[in-house]
Amino acid sequence: MKYKKRIKKTKKTAKLKKKSISKKESAGFHIKMIGSAREKQTSSEKVKAVETRVDNLLKKGRLRGFITHAEILKEFPLVEEDVVFLDDLYTRFHDANVDILEGKDLLEISDEKTPKLKKGRRLADLGSYDSVQMYLKEIGKISLLTGEEEKEFARSIEKGDEEAKNKLAQANLRLVVSIAKRYINRSPHLTILDLIQEGNLGLFRAVEKFDWRRGYKFSTYATWWIRQAITRALADQASTVRIPVHMVETISKYKQITRRLSQDLGRDPLAEEIAAEMGLDVEKVRHIQKIKQETISLEAPVGDEDEDSTLGEFIEDEKILSPVQQTAQRLLVDQVKEILIDLTPRERRILEMRFGLNDGVTRTLEEVGKEFGVTRERIRQIEAKALEKIRQHDKAKKLKEY
Repeated sequence: MKYKKRIKKTKKTAKLKKKSISKKESAGFHIKMIGSAREKQTSSEKVKAVETRVDNLLKKGRLRGFITHAEILKEFPLVEEDVVFLDDLYTRFHDANVDILEGKDLLEISDEKTPKLKKGRRLADLGSYDSVQMYLKEIGKISLLTGEEEKEFARSIEKGDEEAKNKLAQANLRLVVSIAKRYINRSPHLTILDLIQEGNLGLFRAVEKFDWRRGYKFSTYATWWIRQAITRALADQASTVRIPVHMVETISKYKQITRRLSQDLGRDPLAEEIAAEMGLDVEKVRHIQKIKQETISLEAPVGDEDEDSTLGEFIEDEKILSPVQQTAQRLLVDQVKEILIDLTPRERRILEMRFGLNDGVTRTLEEVGKEFGVTRERIRQIEAKALEKIRQHDKAKKLKEY
């Protein structure tokens, strides 16, 4: 009977343990479920936010029949970095019969629209004005393509037709010039011809990536690739220290707003005023001000043209002692030498080597010991004895002044 009771008790305790374990497991499972639910909620919230912005653009586009690149960039500043998302956007705009415009007809560019030089700006600064004229005349001879012709070339490109690829690119070279013109004066290192060349690289990438089945114009699709290529070149080459691509546009906007506020206020605007106009935090504006600072060469000439002075000559070298410090150091050396005279030649030499009094190079006890052919312990004893003599010297008090 006792044995049966024990078996019943063990069964009961086992059941209780099982229940407690199952409760713990279920609790852990619920915690995991809550965690994953929160993660899903966060990601779903992000998706909803993106969808809301896309819907806002679609509503605006349906009312007017078009949407501009600037409006898309305002909602999605980094859209040029995600071409897959950009393609999806194009598809949705196309399905909703919403055109994507640059503001003006991008393909209408003639010789009269060549880059105009600002007052005081040299022709050489734009990379040879004559070269730009000649280039525009050359590309002006190439006829533009219709939508059907673009599709035909795109189909041929899919089959590996290199000639079709070149023709589609050549027909859109004027588009590159139109976009490149807007980035003149953004960098002292890139001329208009440099910008066109960078834009052409983006155009050729667009030719390779273009999917005619989506239904939108090639020029609309290529615009993003051209802009991306030019802005990336500006980020890479506009300054000595590379600026991220997304910050190039922000700095450009900062300069425009600063220029306008300066004209309106009649003075340099404060960081708080610029921040309010840009819709950014004051700290963010101050960060932009630091980033946009240009690097100045130490070899840059200073003063009149006749003088050979450079900026580097006027920058203080903090490593060099001032005249006062040099004089004090010289007097200290003289005082130390007067005290060292009263030591034995051996003691004097050991201190000179240990503290680098002659050549500025200090030696270890072991190095000095090898020089004199004794142990490091013996050198330490001689050094201690010599220093004690200096402390007891009549002129030792003068050293405290230094």
